[in-house]
Amino acid sequence: MRKTYKFENECCANCAAKIEDKISKLDGVNSAKVNFMLQRFTLDAEDGAFSDALAKSIAIFKAIEPDVVLNVK
Repeated sequence: MRKTYKFENECCANCAAKIEDKISKLDGVNSAKVNFMLQRFTLDAEDGAFSDALAKSIAIFKAIEPDVVLNVK
């Protein structure tokens, strides 16, 4: 399953790269893209692991960049 989300308040390309790298290493994640210019996050994960991967991704965003708001609806 692949979904794209908008986010707000990302600070820089370096933070986006760190977030992308950590999320990409999660179990069940096929790929993760954090585009700081467009403020979009794309998560591609196995169907059965998607919810868990998304929850862990949100935690990673908050740990690296606490002011980021990820619009998950």
